[in-house]
Amino acid sequence: MAKEVYSICFMCTQRCPIRVLVENDDVIWIEGNPHVDRGLCAKGSAGLSLLHDHERPQYPMIRTGARGAGQWRRATWDEALDYVAEKLKKIVKKHGPQSVLWGERNNLNTHIVRAFMNGLGSPNHFTHESLCRGSSLTAIGALTGYTYWPAEVGVDYANTRHLILYGRNLLESLDNMKATNSLLDSMEKGAKLTYIDPRVSVTATKADRYWMIRPGTDLALNYALIRTILKERLYDQEYVQRWVTGLAELQAFVEPYTPEWAEQETGIPAGEIVALARDAAADKPAVAFHFGYRSSHYTNDIYTRRSIIMLNALMGSIEAKGGLIFKKTPKDAGHAGVSKYSDQEFPKITHPRFDGAGEARFPIINAFHGNAQQLAPAILNEDPYPLKALIANRFDPLVSIPDSTATRQALDKLDLIVAIEVNFSQTAWYADVILPEPMYLERNDCIQTVTGLKPSLFMRRQAVTPRYDSLPAWLIIKKLAQRLGLGQYFPYETIEDIWNFQLKNLGVKIEDFNAKGFVALTDKTLLWDRKDGIKFKTPSGKIELVSSLMENAGFPSFVPYTPMPAPPAGRFRLIVGRCAAHTHISTQNNLHLNELVPENELWINAQAADRLEIKNGAYVEVASPVGVGKIKAKVTDFIHPEAVFMLHGFGKTVPAQTRCYLKGASDALLQENVSDPVGGSPGLHETMVQVRPLT
Repeated sequence: MAKEVYSICFMCTQRCPIRVLVENDDVIWIEGNPHVDRGLCAKGSAGLSLLHDHERPQYPMIRTGARGAGQWRRATWDEALDYVAEKLKKIVKKHGPQSVLWGERNNLNTHIVRAFMNGLGSPNHFTHESLCRGSSLTAIGALTGYTYWPAEVGVDYANTRHLILYGRNLLESLDNMKATNSLLDSMEKGAKLTYIDPRVSVTATKADRYWMIRPGTDLALNYALIRTILKERLYDQEYVQRWVTGLAELQAFVEPYTPEWAEQETGIPAGEIVALARDAAADKPAVAFHFGYRSSHYTNDIYTRRSIIMLNALMGSIEAKGGLIFKKTPKDAGHAGVSKYSDQEFPKITHPRFDGAGEARFPIINAFHGNAQQLAPAILNEDPYPLKALIANRFDPLVSIPDSTATRQALDKLDLIVAIEVNFSQTAWYADVILPEPMYLERNDCIQTVTGLKPSLFMRRQAVTPRYDSLPAWLIIKKLAQRLGLGQYFPYETIEDIWNFQLKNLGVKIEDFNAKGFVALTDKTLLWDRKDGIKFKTPSGKIELVSSLMENAGFPSFVPYTPMPAPPAGRFRLIVGRCAAHTHISTQNNLHLNELVPENELWINAQAADRLEIKNGAYVEVASPVGVGKIKAKVTDFIHPEAVFMLHGFGKTVPAQTRCYLKGASDALLQENVSDPVGGSPGLHETMVQVRPLT
């Protein structure tokens, strides 16, 4: 009879709860946890393929040839960890602890990683978040006082009456099954969907209103929407009077930005802009202008994301049923927080961060995640000091950070590169040491706190024995710390020790997770009172349209719109995104997902393709100022003529990943590494490319 194991998926970063059936130490079925009813996407189902994949690292490996040559020797865990520890000791002795970097995809063990770096004395822990949501998080913080932790802002999809999405391809990326299902349920009940994107995605085809906006002109559209709402007094006057400051300044600023002006910039008729403002107002406060998940588009993204959140403030939809909500923590439910090893006392770190996050260069960026795209410039320029070692934990700079040529040049300057990985990523293949981690069905991990209207705790439990000679990251970190004289910060031996530590102040026990895989911390929906109970964390206690955080740091709250120039003749703006079958850069070699989408294509407008004599399905060369790629053309009317589009994460060059080897083009190879100077995110859509047919 099959054994039932409740756990947490990790085929993407959303970590959906799952129910796993096991027979004879093998997984025979994976589905969404029926007690949560979030469902499971194709990526989650393909966890079976990852479990049985022989093309993943199977044991610790130490490089013997040139970096990237694929020449390795098998090592024992003691050998590999001794090797890494000795290298780190020499580096720290010569260059100081600040010369060591740890980059990771944010995960359940992040608090342990931060404890390791704090104990070592390095400020240089960073995550992938700045490459994804950095400017959105900064914008939310500047307006409401809330940063990434302890609370996030989310959308109440289940109760919305109107959702406006700016390129948030929710129904195709499937990166949040609960959100997707809740939105579909709301739409069945009559909720409206407006979708704004230069490309017709799957989400666009499901929308009540779709606008093929000129790429890079979202801010112009929003200025016109704000002006219309204020001029026609469509805003929630009671809410704004109670919870918003700076309205007069905003009204004076947007006066020149008429819908007629915006039509010339965006390509959206003025009458339609006015109609959206009125439609949204009719549904307030159960209306949500979505601020974006991946918000790393342009170098003015901080102001675009702020304008989106301002629209919500005017609608009175922040902390409103069906609008934007603050995701509540265990403390909001009357509990203590989950204990973290990073909360211990550590020696004071005096060196600045390598990326300037939260410091002089990027003063309002949350340093919890850092500014990953500063990796290559900091290494190459030795600014603010030499960097000599990188530990990459489920993070792949060579395909995640723009301008991978510069990233590779930077990695060549390092004395040590260590990859803690499940896959043969590009960076793992370029590393000096690979420390393989079991895939998520083969390991236990730290407890997950799920914030939201009903905060809860979830547990990833091991379903089967690891197939290969691998160790979980939390144990790798402890063993490495012991070799570096930092063992006192990691007083655990087993995952049960970690769980008991995390739960010690909550009145929750490990066995409480047995029945359903999670523990609900409240049965009530935690929505703050809109009259006097909203807890904004700004100095004024309100939504600050004129931001004290930004103004005090020397940044204006409002900036005049700079017209977005059309690409020069023969060039296109490169935009990137996701599909239902793949997670960023990590699933292209998965057996089943690779069958669904084996390579990416370059979407190009049919008229532009005709001028360039590009045929549908033929291979083309795409060239930017920093790189060149080969990719198959998808000739279509469903993309703006100023843009071309490709899926993120292809163009892999690791021979060990035979299914995706040399398939498609790498967007990171083509993208120039430019950043939003205020919000911190890279401008992934700033790059102009040339396209020509290959004969």
